[in-house]
Amino acid sequence: MLARCSGATLVGLEARAVAVEVDIAPGLPGLQVVGLADAAVQESRQRVRAAIRNSQLRMPLTRVVVNLAPADLRKEGPAFDLPIALAVLAASDQLDPRQLEGIWCAGELGLGGELRPVRGAVALALAAQRHGARALLLPRANHHEAALVEQLPLVVADSLSEALHWLQHPDQAPEPALAQATGLGADAPQLGDLASVQGQLHGRRALEIAAAGGHHLLLVGPPGSGKTLLARCLPGLLPELSRAEQLELTQLYSVAGLLGAQGGLLQQRPFRSPHHSCSSAALVGGGAQLRPGELPLAHRGVLFLDELAEFRRDVLNQLRQPLEQGELWLSRARQRLRFPCAVNLVAATNPCACGWAGDPERTCSCGTAQQQRYWGRLSGPLLDRIDLQVVMRRLEGSTLGAGFRGTSAAEASAVVRARVHAARERMRSRNPQGVSNSQLSATDLRQHGAISSEALDLWQLAIDQRGLSARAAERVLRVGRTIADLGGHSHVNASAVAEALSYRSFDQLSGAGAGRDRAAHPPAVADAGAPPGGYRRRCQRSSRSSD
Repeated sequence: MLARCSGATLVGLEARAVAVEVDIAPGLPGLQVVGLADAAVQESRQRVRAAIRNSQLRMPLTRVVVNLAPADLRKEGPAFDLPIALAVLAASDQLDPRQLEGIWCAGELGLGGELRPVRGAVALALAAQRHGARALLLPRANHHEAALVEQLPLVVADSLSEALHWLQHPDQAPEPALAQATGLGADAPQLGDLASVQGQLHGRRALEIAAAGGHHLLLVGPPGSGKTLLARCLPGLLPELSRAEQLELTQLYSVAGLLGAQGGLLQQRPFRSPHHSCSSAALVGGGAQLRPGELPLAHRGVLFLDELAEFRRDVLNQLRQPLEQGELWLSRARQRLRFPCAVNLVAATNPCACGWAGDPERTCSCGTAQQQRYWGRLSGPLLDRIDLQVVMRRLEGSTLGAGFRGTSAAEASAVVRARVHAARERMRSRNPQGVSNSQLSATDLRQHGAISSEALDLWQLAIDQRGLSARAAERVLRVGRTIADLGGHSHVNASAVAEALSYRSFDQLSGAGAGRDRAAHPPAVADAGAPPGGYRRRCQRSSRSSD
């Protein structure tokens, strides 16, 4: 006898429909699974047998063949335990096969028949809704995730016996809970507040610009200068997630299996901070089953790379294209998957191996060759894609003492977030499709940037003097547009461009010596932290003298 049940397998961030077909025919007793199933699916034979037997049900003592269609699609994970078991029961006349029509189900079976949660419940629910499923049957632990998908009847069960009872008596099942859960997820970051950051006005200002325009930020300074503390304040400055962004992020974490036991809708932007010893598969994604790495998991949030120069060079170079495009494509022989990765990158590193190169008080123990080797781990094309490059210096005792004495009043994150929100509203009303300034194309920047002629004159002068690449030059204008938005100005003036140029520390260090790799020149910590206004005045004087 033949019976069918509907399920799905995860492919990237989406779930694709799979028809579970079970045929019972004469022959030696055995359960065979075909249809390009991985080891976890093949092992379901033992789990299904034990679960049916321990649920006081009858396992057919004949030949049972399970086919997972389409046969050329790779099936992974234990989510097929429940549809296989229900199809076996239907094929052996213990369940009416018509009761499985239009029902999608997924779940891992324990040997005693209990149902255990599976990853990707949000993606499964979206696929079931897209295919017009009559209902979705899942383990109770996946209830909060699947309930986020609206207008989809949802049924949850704790065991195989309970799922079978609902199929046989649908009128006795409890009302499906369609209310949306509101959770923060398993890895909610502990946000910092800018009120706890003492001094570092240049770094605080760069952080505000990065939050407003969605720009990438690099912080270079000695140990203990506040780089990590600043980075942890960035998620608290970003705008709240929209409903569509929350569901997208929840689906991503559900596929990765990181929602935790409570599940629920992710409402807080992620903050991912991988260790510098991580591999390329851990950072960007990959592996045998193509799972998302730290970069996609930071989607709509912050990716913090501490000790940037300690990462392997080949690992960092894989960030170049995804950072620019906002999406990551992983290609393998059998498939090509897309993962979104629209992130705010914040990187932090020391100026040298010992951390004290250029400090006026402490002596650096690294030689010139060692400094160049240390800084040479960062490629020029990667630095070219980082809009804001800030050199920080060691805090003085008076600054730290003012913080502990309570005599300094640093702005809190709530105050800065209000300015960021106002700037984002200006971008949303002006930019095409409401994108942030960092996502503006060159054509849109020319048409909607409203850049004054004085600003363009200063910009052209900086390109010639510093030897900026076309990419770096465009990023200066995008940062200048963000600075103007923070100031409430409709046009980008020369002052905004001058301040944007002050955040290109590595271009300033390498000067107009075109052709040399900027990564070979470590920054001088003693020259850091100058107020942007002073540099702005110098650029304006240089511009007037050139005229």
